[in-house]
Amino acid sequence: MSTAVAHPRRAILTSLPAVVGIAYSASWIAGLTVGAPAPTFADSGSEIIRELSGHTGAFDTQFLLTEGLPAIGLAVVSLALARAARTPLVTRLAAVTGVAAALISFTQFLLGLALARTGSPDSAHLLFELTSRFDGAKMFLLAGLSVAAVQSRLLPRWLSYTAIAMAVAIVGSGIAYLFLIQGLAILAFVSGPLLLIVITGTGIVLGREGR
Repeated sequence: MSTAVAHPRRAILTSLPAVVGIAYSASWIAGLTVGAPAPTFADSGSEIIRELSGHTGAFDTQFLLTEGLPAIGLAVVSLALARAARTPLVTRLAAVTGVAAALISFTQFLLGLALARTGSPDSAHLLFELTSRFDGAKMFLLAGLSVAAVQSRLLPRWLSYTAIAMAVAIVGSGIAYLFLIQGLAILAFVSGPLLLIVITGTGIVLGREGR
């Protein structure tokens, strides 16, 4: 009796969208535990170089875990959502916003590697600014992906409400990062955890739908 109940649950959690959705959050959480420097929008190129000096490995690791690997998760979950969606509009919205966000995330990973290695203050400032502004653009796309998830009608009610809250919060974060407004950047502490819940939760739901 217990085996018959447990087996479907294990199957859900071992389907590709579910595994990738869980790995997305695990990678992000691991990345946030890395003791890497965190320059602010107001820092000059020289200050950024000074902050990153001696921390190349930690900075690389953090960007791998928060931008490089999560790019794969975004692509897989968004394409799975597009495949499961019941209307062409939601299918297009999920595919376009999710894949575009994944491409930006991977671009940020490459920019982060370049930033950690530059010795030019001008280059450091430009690379950091580009990485931050790309983050803002990615956040707007993630808001669109969240809307697609809600409109798919596949999510349970609690996750739909979470996705709506995430879309609102991440638009605020997107404004902060796109326009380099340090005072609004604190919104990322709200939108970030909500994003992890939405991506992981959506992956698990899609894993169940795929059974």
